[in-house]
Amino acid sequence: MPDYQVWFNILVGVLGTIGGWWLNNVWISLKELQSADKELAEKVASIEVLVAGRYVTRDEFNSALSQIFSKLDRIIDAVNQKADR
Repeated sequence: MPDYQVWFNILVGVLGTIGGWWLNNVWISLKELQSADKELAEKVASIEVLVAGRYVTRDEFNSALSQIFSKLDRIIDAVNQKADR
């Protein structure tokens, strides 16, 4: 009958093999998650560029705002003329 040292060596070998297999699976999963994270970050960056592609310039904004105010002035004048009658 083998002594206890042999059984201990076999047990440590089996546990080491199982632990190594488990650590390898964790390592592979970690690498897959890192690559998926990198891909997702690239997609988000491309969406940011798409959304923030072109902002309205100050001149365009002022031009549109002056057109709105001129229309509002004409509406106010028309309402005032109706009220005067």
